[in-house]
Amino acid sequence: MFQKGTSLFALFIAGLIYTHANAQDSIKAPSFEAPKIYTLGDITVTGKYSLNPQTIVTFTGLSKGQKIAVPGEELSHALKKLWGVGSFTDINFYETSVVGDTINIELTINELPRLNSVKIKGYKKAKSEALIKEAKLTRGKIVNDNFLSTTKYFLLNKYKKDGYYNTKVTLNTIVTDSTNRKVDLVVGVDKGKKVRIDEITFNGNSQLTDKKLKKAMKETKQRSPFNPLRIFKPSKFIKAKYEEDLLKIVDKYKENGYRDARVIADTTSYDPATNRMKINIDVTEGNKYYFGDIRFIGNTVYTNSQLKQVLGIDKGEVYNGILLDKRIDDKTNPDAYSVTNVYQNNGYLFSNVNPVEVKTANDTIDFEVRIVEGPIAKFNNITASGNDNTHDHVIHRDLRTRPGETWSKALVMETIRRLGGLNIFDAQAIVPDVKNADPSSGTVDIDWQVTEKGSSQVELQGGYGGGGFIGTLGLSFNNFSLRNIFNKKSYKPFPMGDGQSLALRLQGSSYYQTYSLSFSEPWFGGRKPINFFGTVAYSTQNLYDYVNRRTDRSRGFDITTVQFGVAKQLNVPDDNFVLSHTLSFQYYNMKNYNTGLFTFGDGESRNLAYQIELRRDNRGNDPIFPTYGSFFSISGKFTAPYSLFNNVDYKNLGNQQEYKLRAKEGAIDPATGAAIPAGTYLDSNYRPVNNWEDATADVSKVDQKKFNWLEYYKLKFKGDWYTTIYDKLVVRTLAEFGFMGAYNSNRGVVPFERFYVGGDGLANYSLDGREVIQLRGYQNQTLTPYNDRGEQIGGTIYNKFTLELRYPITLKPSASVYVLTFAEAGNSFESFKTYSPFELKRSAGFGVRVFMPMFGLLGIDFGYGFDSVPGTNQKSGFQTHFILGQSF
Repeated sequence: MFQKGTSLFALFIAGLIYTHANAQDSIKAPSFEAPKIYTLGDITVTGKYSLNPQTIVTFTGLSKGQKIAVPGEELSHALKKLWGVGSFTDINFYETSVVGDTINIELTINELPRLNSVKIKGYKKAKSEALIKEAKLTRGKIVNDNFLSTTKYFLLNKYKKDGYYNTKVTLNTIVTDSTNRKVDLVVGVDKGKKVRIDEITFNGNSQLTDKKLKKAMKETKQRSPFNPLRIFKPSKFIKAKYEEDLLKIVDKYKENGYRDARVIADTTSYDPATNRMKINIDVTEGNKYYFGDIRFIGNTVYTNSQLKQVLGIDKGEVYNGILLDKRIDDKTNPDAYSVTNVYQNNGYLFSNVNPVEVKTANDTIDFEVRIVEGPIAKFNNITASGNDNTHDHVIHRDLRTRPGETWSKALVMETIRRLGGLNIFDAQAIVPDVKNADPSSGTVDIDWQVTEKGSSQVELQGGYGGGGFIGTLGLSFNNFSLRNIFNKKSYKPFPMGDGQSLALRLQGSSYYQTYSLSFSEPWFGGRKPINFFGTVAYSTQNLYDYVNRRTDRSRGFDITTVQFGVAKQLNVPDDNFVLSHTLSFQYYNMKNYNTGLFTFGDGESRNLAYQIELRRDNRGNDPIFPTYGSFFSISGKFTAPYSLFNNVDYKNLGNQQEYKLRAKEGAIDPATGAAIPAGTYLDSNYRPVNNWEDATADVSKVDQKKFNWLEYYKLKFKGDWYTTIYDKLVVRTLAEFGFMGAYNSNRGVVPFERFYVGGDGLANYSLDGREVIQLRGYQNQTLTPYNDRGEQIGGTIYNKFTLELRYPITLKPSASVYVLTFAEAGNSFESFKTYSPFELKRSAGFGVRVFMPMFGLLGIDFGYGFDSVPGTNQKSGFQTHFILGQSF
C-alpha cells in the first residue's frame, strides 16, 4: 500500500513495471507490493493554479466511484493526460486515506505562467505591434521553455531571411503577480548589420560574361571598389531575393537563345568575422537556338497574319523564351499588347493561348500556338463589397463593366483606374473578383471588392511669417453627402457616402484673413458624369508696418470671389477627355491702400472671366502614386473686351500716365513753354509738381478708370507623363506653358492674374489673383520680372520643364510614402518681346512625400538652384521647400 508522501513518480514506475511483467511471462514480477483494486473516492487538488479544481480533475479522466488498481494503469494514464494539456508542471498523486476499499487521493499541481504583455525594446508602437502579431505573441499563451525557444528561433530566422545574420535576441520574463501565474515578456532585438556580398563568381559560362550575368541579378549585387556602399543597389544578401535572381540568370540565357541553360549548383559561404558573404554559381549553357516556323492552331476569329503581327516574332530570329511568353501573355503588364489580351479585350474570357514546341532540328525550334477561343462572354451580375459608408450608386456609376456588355479585360483595368481616381478607396486594394464564369451560358459575374480609406482631411498649422503669426484651419470632406445634411443618422461623423467634395478653409494673422467654402458634385443630376463645382471666398487685409510691427486698420483691401462651373466627360475621342467651363467674378475694394502693388489706393476693380479647358487624364491606378498614363490640359481664360465699347481713349490715357509719373527728356511746360528737367514729377495737366504724392494722386484716378473692369486673356498648356521604367521606379516628365495678353495694346496687360515663378508653389494668400508656379531650388516667387523701381510686376509668359524619378516606400491605406529626385528648369518674362524659351533657371534636388488620409499630402524637398535670381549675381544655392496638399 502507498502511503501519504508516496509520489506519483513511484506509482507511475510501479504501474509500468507491473503492466509489463503481466504481459511478459518470462519476466518475473517486481518486488513492489502486488496491485490492489480500490474504489476511487475524493480527489483533492492542491498547488498553484487558476483553473477550477473540477476542470483539472476532468483533465485526468478519473471520476469518483471508479475502480482503479494501485499501482496500475489508471493513474499512469491520468498523469499522461495532465502532461498532454501542456499547462501544468510538478504533477503528483498522493494517497490521503483509505476507508475500507475506498481510496482518497490528493493531486498536487502547479500551473505554468501565462503571457500578460509583450514589450519589444527599441521599436516604435506601430512596428512593435506588427511584430508581436507576426510572432503570434498573444496574451494568455502559456510561457514555458518551448514557447521561449520557439519565439527566439522565429525572430532569428525572420531577420536572417532579411539578410541579418548577426541578429541577437534576448527574452526576459517578469512575474507580475504573487501567484507566479502571469508574466510580462520583454524582447530585446539587436539586428546588427546586414550581410554584405563580397564576391559573386560564375563557373561554366562562356557565351555570357560574368558582367552580364551579374547585371541580370537585380537584387543581389557584390561590393564594388568604386562604390563600396552601393547607394542605389546595396550589396546586401537576402535569401528570398537571391533565389529569385537565380531564376533571372536562366531568363537572361533564354533571352539570348540558350533555352537549355540551367543553374546546376550554387553555394554561399558566410564569414562571421567580416559579416561578408561569397557566392559561387555553376551554370550550364547548352546550345544557342533560333525560332523556326510558328503556326497558329485553332484560331477562327483572327487570321494567321493578324496574330503574327501581334506576336511580332519572325522565323530565323534568335530564340527568346521570355519575349515569346510576353507576346503570348505578359503576366507583368495587364495592359500589354499580347495575343491573349487581343482575345480577352474582345469578349473571349474563356480563351486559352498556349505555345508548344513541336520540333527541334539542329538549332531551330518550331512552335505551334494552340488556341482555344471558346464562346464570347458577357458581364452578368456586377456587385460591390467593402463599401461600408459609400453608397453603391457612387461605385456603379463609374464602373465600365456593366451587365449585358461584352467581356473586356481592358474595361476591367479601366474600372480599377477610375475607382482609384475617386480618392475614396485604397487604390492598391481594389480587386475585381471574377466568379461564376460559365462557358455554357457565356456569362461572368464580378464582385468589385474595395477598401475605404479616410475621406476627410484636416489642415491645422501655425507659423511665424510676414511679420506675424499665421494660423490655418482647413477641413475637407471627399465623400460628402449634401442630401443627408439634415439626416442625423448619416453623420459618421459627417454626412457621407455620395462622393461629393466639401472644403472649408480659414487662414489669418494680425493683418489679414481669408475664408473660403468649396463644393463639388461629380454627377450633377445623377445621370451623367457632369461635375458641378463652386467656390465662395472672402479675403481682407490691412496695411502692416513691418518696422513698428503694427496694423493700420484704417487702410485695407478686400476681395470677394464667386466661382462656379461644370465639367463634362466626353465620349470622343475617348471617355478620358473632359471639357470644363468656369465663370468667375472677383470684386476688389481698396480703401486708402497705397502700396507698390497697385497704382491706385482707393477705388474698385472687377474681374469677370470665363475659362474653358480641355483635358485628358488617364493616369493610373493610384492618384497618389501614378505608375503609368498621362495628363494633358489646354485652357483659355477670357474677359470681355471692354475697350471695344466703353469709349475710353486708352492711348491718351496711357500717355497721361507716362508723363504724370516723370517728365522725359525734352518735356515742355504747356502753360509757360519752358523746358522741364527730365525726371520732374507732373500732374494731369503736364505741369510740374513738387512731390510724389501729388503726382500719384492723379495717377490713381487714371488707373482707377483703367482697371475698373479688368481686360485680358490667358492661354495655358500642361503635359504630364508617368512611365514605369523598372519594378516600382517611375519617371515623371512635365512641361508647362502660360501666356497672358491684352486685347488692346494701348490699354496694356493688367497687373492682376500674372505668373510668379519659383519656390514651393504655395501662394498662401494673394491679393492680385496671381498664379504661383512651383520651381524648386529658388525662393518663393523670385523668378519674376521687376520694374524700374525694383518692384515685382509678375510675368505675362512662362515655361517650365520637370524630370522626376519616384520610388514608393509604402503604399498602404494608412500612409503612402515615396521618395523622389528631380531636375527642373523654367522662367517667366515680362512680355512676349523679352521671351526667350531657352533662358531657363535650372535646379535639381530630392524629396519625400507622405500621404495620410487624415492630413492629405505632406512633403519636403531639398533643391539646389544653379542660376542667379533677377537682381543678384549669386547662385540661388540650396533651398528647402515644404509641401502641403499639392499633387506633384
